[in-house]
Amino acid sequence: MRLTAPPSARTGRRDTEGMAVASFVLGLLGLLVLNLVLGPIAIVLAVIALRRDTPRRFRALLGLGLGIADLVVFAALASVHGATSWSIWGG
Repeated sequence: MRLTAPPSARTGRRDTEGMAVASFVLGLLGLLVLNLVLGPIAIVLAVIALRRDTPRRFRALLGLGLGIADLVVFAALASVHGATSWSIWGG
């Protein structure tokens, strides 16, 4: 007895759309908090979505760019402030 639907091309395409959107959201969120964690996750999701030929290619590319920007922001702030993280309140 099968409890789930058999895999299809439509299911796979929806998965890649979700990965592209998640990459964008995590990359955007990573600019504010947890950039060292969320940046690489956004990059990986974007690369997987692009390799699987997502219909939301632009969103995946934005997620990839934001994930890279997360790491650049982290590196810049770590080198300037000598800290491994930063806070909105400057603490």
